[in-house]
Amino acid sequence: MGFWLPVLSLWRREIVRFMRQRSRVVGALVQPMLFWVLLGSGFRASFRAPGTPEGGGMSYAEYFYPGIIALVLLFTAIFSTISTVQDRSEGFLQGVLVAPAPRSSIVLGQTLGGTTLALVEGLFLLLLAPLAGIPLTVQSVVLSLAVMALLSFGMTSLGLAIAWRMESVQGFHAIMNLFLMPLWLLSGAIFPAEGAPVWLGWVMRVNPMTYGVAALRRSMYWGGGGLASPLPSFSASLTVMIFFSVLIFLITVWIATRRSV
Repeated sequence: MGFWLPVLSLWRREIVRFMRQRSRVVGALVQPMLFWVLLGSGFRASFRAPGTPEGGGMSYAEYFYPGIIALVLLFTAIFSTISTVQDRSEGFLQGVLVAPAPRSSIVLGQTLGGTTLALVEGLFLLLLAPLAGIPLTVQSVVLSLAVMALLSFGMTSLGLAIAWRMESVQGFHAIMNLFLMPLWLLSGAIFPAEGAPVWLGWVMRVNPMTYGVAALRRSMYWGGGGLASPLPSFSASLTVMIFFSVLIFLITVWIATRRSV
């Protein structure tokens, strides 16, 4: 209980705080849906998936939808980790750090709280995938949830690694716009790597979120066709995401252990 009680307490606190801040639902769900509607409609006539004939293949709205789910996961992770900066300025984090609890349990509780919130919001959008022309099966939903949980855990850990070093919310937003959003933009969520310049394609290949989005696409179309472009295999994508999630979580624990307040 010396390890798991802080984990459960901080996890529960994130859930309760989310339920009391309904505006976070609007920010995390409505804005990505607006992106999907506007960009999906705007690029519909000009988008053609690689390897498909002119005028054929999937629509841009269908291609873009897994990327929108990834954006919801990223937004929720960002919003949940901002609270770490606020907790420091309000003195709550200092009280947690002086408690007789290992830093790893504190970080795990915060990470699981953000992961849970991201997974719930991502599930809501996943169930609406047939509206984008993506047929779902029980197996594809289960696999997609597993991929979304892993992606949420990794993105929340990354957000916490940044938030633990920030002194202000403004500084966190600056890093978010400079670092976190390009991770999503260059993940294959908006455009496939096959149509990008060579140098940009290599950047997308070393981007860990590229493999999270690829795994999500493959899981959503599990057992059927519809994939727009050549993607990393499901096993390779899952391996990269597991390695990235564990590594960034350990880095976050290390940062939390070194920092006193």
